[in-house]
Order: sequence, then C-alpha cells, then structure tokens
Amino acid sequence: MDGIEILPVLVATVAAFVAAFAYYAVLGSQLARLGSAAGDGRPPGWMMPVELLRTLAVTSVVAVVVALGDVEGWLAGAALGAVLWVGFPVVLLSGSVVHEKVPWRLAALHAGDWLVKLVLVSVVLSAWS
Repeated sequence: MDGIEILPVLVATVAAFVAAFAYYAVLGSQLARLGSAAGDGRPPGWMMPVELLRTLAVTSVVAVVVALGDVEGWLAGAALGAVLWVGFPVVLLSGSVVHEKVPWRLAALHAGDWLVKLVLVSVVLSAWS
C-alpha cells in the first residue's frame, strides 16, 4: 500500500454525491409515493453538507480497501463495488425490511442508490491507481 491520494478521493466523493443527487432527483416522486420523508419536497439546508460528509466517509473507506487490496483497473473496481454493495447496504437494508418493517420498495430504491455510489467510487479509485 503506497498510501491514499486525496485528489482521487475528492473526485470520487463529488462524483458519487452528484450521482446520488441525480438518482433521487429522477426518483423523488417514487420516494414521495412510498412515504419517505426524503421525497417530501426540498431538503433542509443542512442536509446537503451532511450528505457530502457521509459520502466522503464512504469514499475514504473504499479508498483504503482499494489500496489494501491492491485493486487496479475499472473492471476490478466495478467488481469490488458490487461485492461491497452486497456485503453492506444489501444486508443492512434487507434487515430493515425484515426487522423494522421498512417497505421493501423503499429499501430497494435506496439499494439502487448505494449500488450506483459504491460501483462509481470503486471504479474511480481503482482506475486512478
């Protein structure tokens, strides 16, 4: 592991943040129909910086995994993103459906966002190396 470069982490963070924004902009009506507070109009001003920090946290963790696993190339990055998606968001979101009675369609909508983010971040970081 040579270390983590800040520029690829920042680029991947912004890319994932923009992708998530676009994802929910397109599917916002679905969120509203499913009864999610996230789909109820314009988010409060504090939410965007918090989401950016959350995305930076995820991107930083993926950067460590990419570096430790010596993941290189976009195809290996895409595979890593898919594996991370199954291992974490899918497990957590399915648990919320089973144990907390979250509607499965709402969980699936969020799972799609996580798939896009994790694959995008993993591809950017692994292709950069």
